[in-house]
Amino acid sequence: MISVLIVEDEELTAEANRLYVERMPGFRVAGVARSGGEALRFLRREPADLVLLDLYLPDMHGLDVCRALRAAGVFCDVIAVTSARDLSVVRSAVSVGVVQYLLKPFTYAVLSEKLQRYAEFRSSMGGSGEVSGQGEVDRALSTLRGTARAPLPKGMTAATLEAVAGQLRKAPGGVSAQAVGSAIGVSRVTARRYLEHLVDSGSVRRVPQYGGLGRPELLYQIT
Repeated sequence: MISVLIVEDEELTAEANRLYVERMPGFRVAGVARSGGEALRFLRREPADLVLLDLYLPDMHGLDVCRALRAAGVFCDVIAVTSARDLSVVRSAVSVGVVQYLLKPFTYAVLSEKLQRYAEFRSSMGGSGEVSGQGEVDRALSTLRGTARAPLPKGMTAATLEAVAGQLRKAPGGVSAQAVGSAIGVSRVTARRYLEHLVDSGSVRRVPQYGGLGRPELLYQIT
């Protein structure tokens, strides 16, 4: 079993990630940490194979957690989980040993594909002998870095889903289907379908907004 420490300060997101990992055959949740300091203390007393690490924690940046782990001689693998899209952050993540980078919001299908590829990578590199040659190394790294994605529901496209996710990242307080549709050039109904798909995946939640008479406006917010 591959043991996973989940590091996430937002309670609902941490619980969703825990449930996601527990659904994956061959994986178990070693623990959940709500801050960088808590993660460091956990890993110093109980090793884990993999850390699912949010980069924006209340006490320190996730990349500083990685650096502290390396300095302490703790060499677990790390999948960074964040909404940060800055290429400098991606480069820094690679430099401190992050093996994969997962953008919020994401679906269970996307996370499961990452975890499956990680498991295949560990299996291919799990022996204590030598590799047969460059080809074996390339195949192992290709497995880890593969970009295959689970198919979306019929009629949905990855480009539109990414556009919807982009609007969610711009509005941490929540955004309506109408606003998303207007911003990306699709109808409210289409935008709502994509938003509901993300809700079903557990990466987005509905937030009713009360302000006037009648029914409250329904907003969507990254968990």
